[in-house]
Amino acid sequence: MPTTSSSCVYDCIVVGSGNAGSCAALSAKDSGCARVLIVDKCSPDWVGGNGYFTAGAHRTVHDGLHDLLPIVCNVEAGSNLASKIDMDPYTAADFTNDILRLGDGRSDPALVRTVVENSRETIQWLHDRVNMSFTFSFNRQAYLVDGRQKFWGGMVLSTEEGGKGVIAAHQAALKEAGIEVWFDTPVTELITEEAVILASGGYEASRALRGKYLGSEWEQAKVRGTPHNTGDGMTLAQAVGARLTGDFTGCHSTCWDFDAPDDTGDRQLSNQYTKSGYTLGIMINADGMRFVDEGEDFRNYTYAKFGKEVLKQPGGFAWQVWDSRTTPWLRKEEYSDDVVRKVWADSVEELAEKLAADGLWNTTQFLNTMKSYNDAVAAFSQESASTKWDPAVKDGLSTQSSAKQLLLPKSNWALPISSPPFLAVKITCGITFTFGGLAIDPETAGVLLDKTGKSIPGLFCTGELVGGLFYGNYPGGSGLTAGAVFGRKAGIEAGKVGQ
Repeated sequence: MPTTSSSCVYDCIVVGSGNAGSCAALSAKDSGCARVLIVDKCSPDWVGGNGYFTAGAHRTVHDGLHDLLPIVCNVEAGSNLASKIDMDPYTAADFTNDILRLGDGRSDPALVRTVVENSRETIQWLHDRVNMSFTFSFNRQAYLVDGRQKFWGGMVLSTEEGGKGVIAAHQAALKEAGIEVWFDTPVTELITEEAVILASGGYEASRALRGKYLGSEWEQAKVRGTPHNTGDGMTLAQAVGARLTGDFTGCHSTCWDFDAPDDTGDRQLSNQYTKSGYTLGIMINADGMRFVDEGEDFRNYTYAKFGKEVLKQPGGFAWQVWDSRTTPWLRKEEYSDDVVRKVWADSVEELAEKLAADGLWNTTQFLNTMKSYNDAVAAFSQESASTKWDPAVKDGLSTQSSAKQLLLPKSNWALPISSPPFLAVKITCGITFTFGGLAIDPETAGVLLDKTGKSIPGLFCTGELVGGLFYGNYPGGSGLTAGAVFGRKAGIEAGKVGQ
């Protein structure tokens, strides 16, 4: 039985105080574990792992507006607001296809199926058991178009206060359930005579492991969340023969504020350092060149991979650029004056001069890129005058026409950047979590032995530490959902260990 001293014996010990670990602990308590303990090497001020730094987004299968109205707290059924919401159902096939297509078909089908098929039930459990305050994510996943709130990208749920609200709800539920939480308590060795659940995150906060697995350039990436996710769970599990699996060259990385701290997230601003407004403009590197198709897909299908592309650029940074047409559409929590340093200019030439003082190496190429982009947008507009800009759909408004085509297109939402004032924001790469991790049984969340492929008795895993689910990219909102799904399963199985 997991033991911490001669006088303290527990039925289940969970390593990690984040969303996944908290779900596991509550599930274990409800499944017959009389004494459950959470341990975390962080101080109480850092409770919550990376879940604290999220926007609280939860992706789930649902049948449309009527299905989710009963669990949200910011829209009432039958209200005027509810009557103005456009929300398509999000099916199991949609969710499955999104994970598989973004991972180029490499994701473990059994893991994907488990997350997808259990997503809606788990969201309900979070609402009922954890008292999670879900909201419709108007600020992140909907645009007000023609008087209607149009949701896009398959993901509609968030939480009050984002990740901070997620962890606050968990802490209250843990306290009510009588589950102890010990901070400043690193785990040095695993004894799996009964139930241990690993939920200690990936290795994204370790420069050394980022360099080892992702490449030396990743040592310079900024850490978006907790500084305590340094791969401890992998080390502990490998010591008892666990199998590693998944994408050890991949991670969730996003466009991040250049001026954010290097090796840790900010507990106050947390997710506000994200800079996801690139679909409304363009991104240009220090050589004055664009380097991604900013309109390739909806933001929540590209933001987790575009940070990697920024890191590849000269100096590991770039700028996002807009004009007066689109700056009003930027999310205030990410782009308000008290969050980000802004560069304003009344002409493109003035903008180039100002950016030259901030690291732009080639102002001539910058001006050429802006002109080529605007010329391509104008040519498309002349040829396809009926195509209208609509940020809530893939509108097909692009830079590609029979008269002019860019080598690197902008496939949707391509408006000219020609109306002053112009705005630029400097960005870099922020790493969120790593994709490689431990191999688990999808049905039990049991950690698998490397030699035999069988489950290690009494050892379970959930959260970012699970390998094989995401490859290269992921659909936004899937991480919290997956952590809760496998956390619940791990807790249920932990309840069976001592029986």
